[in-house]
Amino acid sequence: MTYNFDTYLSPFTWRYGSPEMRHIWSEANKRLLWRRLWVALAEVEVQFGVLKPEQAADLKAHMDQVDVDRALAIEAQIHHDLMAELRTFAEQSPIGGGGLHLGATSMDIEDNADVLRIRSSLDLILTRLQSLLLELAGKIEAWSDLPLMAFTHLQPAEPSTLGYRLAQYAQDLLIDWQTLANLRAGLRGKGFKGAVGTGASYGELFGVERLADFEQRLSEKLALVFFPVSTQVYPRKQDYQVIAALAGCAGSLHKFAFDLRILQNPLLGELSEPFGEKQVGSSAMPFKRNPIQAEKIDSLARALAQMPRLAWDNAAHTLLERTLDDSANRRTLLPEAFLTMDELLLGAGKIIKGLQINETAMKRNLAVFGPFAASERVLMAAAKAGADRQALHERLRIHAMTAWTAIQDGNPNPLVERIAQDPELLKYLSRTELIALMDASHHLGDAPLRARQLAEAIRTAMP
Repeated sequence: MTYNFDTYLSPFTWRYGSPEMRHIWSEANKRLLWRRLWVALAEVEVQFGVLKPEQAADLKAHMDQVDVDRALAIEAQIHHDLMAELRTFAEQSPIGGGGLHLGATSMDIEDNADVLRIRSSLDLILTRLQSLLLELAGKIEAWSDLPLMAFTHLQPAEPSTLGYRLAQYAQDLLIDWQTLANLRAGLRGKGFKGAVGTGASYGELFGVERLADFEQRLSEKLALVFFPVSTQVYPRKQDYQVIAALAGCAGSLHKFAFDLRILQNPLLGELSEPFGEKQVGSSAMPFKRNPIQAEKIDSLARALAQMPRLAWDNAAHTLLERTLDDSANRRTLLPEAFLTMDELLLGAGKIIKGLQINETAMKRNLAVFGPFAASERVLMAAAKAGADRQALHERLRIHAMTAWTAIQDGNPNPLVERIAQDPELLKYLSRTELIALMDASHHLGDAPLRARQLAEAIRTAMP
């Protein structure tokens, strides 16, 4: 069976995600993990006197000889993918093949293999997220003091700094990193507990009193902790927790990308994603510089945001000791959740690394809108000098509304000069003081310091 561009291919097959993540969720790797689990089971059963050493050795010698074509040919006849792989492996192993899968149920193999794939995927995601956070930390430190206009309700508010704005995204992503790291550390496999989780089949082989030791040896061999209680499958709540955490991280990246799309608009023009020398922005409009990377992040992040619901259904609908109605959707749910997250982090990394800063636009926007925020400094200083706070608030409001009208008419912002000439304000502050106070670029609080502290916290948290 071969696939090419004459038939449907998933975008994750070639467009989204990395070769490393695609390998983790490949058919060949899945079957190799199944074989690794069968070999581990056989080796422990040798220790318990159930199989002979030469049987386990034969299985291990043929473990890497995955033959997907042969297995698919068998599956076409028997309609059971794991049994087809089992028969393929047994055909290749004339000495050990007869002892394969002794005492096991399919999910003893499949579920543990899924957790091993989830673990490998989380390792890759955590590595990418760490790189992104460290790149962000460097940008935060570099731009911690660079003033810009901050916005609330998409309206000009007060000044902040670029480093502090980036620190907000980084803080969310640091929480995501910690959440995913904790989940990775707590991952558990089903273990080897048979058809309904009681371990009865293995107990028949070597005694119920030895079941705990049996599972402990397998746990150590696989470096995988097992759930103490399972049914035929491990609790699907674990899938939900992992996918929900991925969706949470996608939400953090969505906010960053959405903000970038707003700031890349030429009317603001402060930030933009990297744009290649030969990159085409539009098939119709040659001048366009569309934020395609940020838009892709938002599009894929929205798709990932829907996946926890399906994982929730799988957990909630695992009736009694097991139903099969989660099996088909998990074949796409698990790999696509990780491949989506992989693509999101790769895209965000490219943007952050090549983020383009337009300081001229920042200064322009600060000059236009900053004086409105700086009027608060004037109010505080005049009140400290003995002025009536309420009366001055009204005077400043009138000046601000007049200045806003001037800006809407396309004129320069006259607010600084209006305030510097106000006779009531001049009773408490000199013209020089008023002009200095109206410089909004200094109305930053301790944002630069906290931005640098967040960058340091990221470096400290990374292993």
